[in-house]
Amino acid sequence: MLSVGFWSESPARASRSPNQKLNLGIVGVANRGETNLIGVHHETISALCDVDEDYLEQRKARYPGAKRFRDFRELLDFPHLDGVMISSPDHTHAHAALMAIQRGLHVYCEKPLAHSISEVRRLARAAKKSPVITQTGVQHHTTPGYRRVAELIRSGVIGEVREVHSWTSRPYWPQAITQRPAAEAIPPQLDWDLWLGPAPARPYASGYHPTNWRGFWDFGTGALGDRGPHQLDPAFYALELTSPERIEAESSGVTEESPPEWSIVRFAFPARGNRPAVRVTWYDGGKQPSREITGVKQRLPDNGTLFIGSLARLFAPELGGNPIVIPNQSGAELPPATVQLPVSKGHYQEWLDACKGEGTVQCDFQYGALLTETCLLGNVALRAGKAIQWNGESGEIVGNPEARPYLTRPYRQGWEL
Repeated sequence: MLSVGFWSESPARASRSPNQKLNLGIVGVANRGETNLIGVHHETISALCDVDEDYLEQRKARYPGAKRFRDFRELLDFPHLDGVMISSPDHTHAHAALMAIQRGLHVYCEKPLAHSISEVRRLARAAKKSPVITQTGVQHHTTPGYRRVAELIRSGVIGEVREVHSWTSRPYWPQAITQRPAAEAIPPQLDWDLWLGPAPARPYASGYHPTNWRGFWDFGTGALGDRGPHQLDPAFYALELTSPERIEAESSGVTEESPPEWSIVRFAFPARGNRPAVRVTWYDGGKQPSREITGVKQRLPDNGTLFIGSLARLFAPELGGNPIVIPNQSGAELPPATVQLPVSKGHYQEWLDACKGEGTVQCDFQYGALLTETCLLGNVALRAGKAIQWNGESGEIVGNPEARPYLTRPYRQGWEL
């Protein structure tokens, strides 16, 4: 049960000198959490939280002075923290991040920022009103490769872009699940009730923790929610996209429990100023754009994003690799980009420095909310089974009342937002 005053607001912590270390709390210390922890280890790690005691024990030797918690709500009430990093499963992101903002803590939260559209909107509003520094965990945004993509496209090197294709081989976890795994005894090191958090109660099974939760609607957001924020990021960055207006999807078939084995989702984005409308197509589960679209005969890499320009095509490899102009594979004859974007100190360091009052971040929760909302809208279209029209300004589906329930989700008693 949540404590009284769970959503009470506190002022942001005072900024520190760039030479001073931040006192950080870490929510989720394994898998992505371990990677994020390494990214900020040079600061003071004051508190660690994980529902799995084995993971906490593994971090004990390296951070012996850190206070350890099982419940992130208790960590966020721990005094003297300046900021928190959230790397728990998707279904707890919004709860932890919103509580941190309202405690006046700076927040770094893994993608996707939230589990539902309503959570994304609430989190973005709270961050906009707050003086705290937020950063979304799309860490490849600050790589030279993604910056180069944006510079080339904004400079007009490949001409006018009206079409983008992005694909992934994921999921590598089970999806299209029709029945829940059989109940098992809860491992002694795992607090299953805290792991469930706001999700509807269900018996423990080994098919959820620590990875396969991504394939269940109650906990994860499928391949699109997992990989989409990373791979659609260069399109949003380079083309300065806003909310999509129309989303349509096809798939192997969703179930009540689970996303599909594969999907193809088409997003229609409106014109922006002197930029034309853009159609972005997402593929997962091994689906890829055709050879007619790509202009190449060989099979594509498992993951990537392709921009179709009026003068050339531009391939952005996964996770910030150096882009390639097609058919000029070497890129040697490219004209110079006339747009030069700032070089980043790195995704983690940007956030740390901004928390100390030095510089800004590139992927605050306003940007992260746009990425997350777009991917979650794809899931809404998949679950609704038909195309949806979206009003980004009001945050409403136009028509299609059967799709509207998927904009939110039920919470266990005591975990309501």
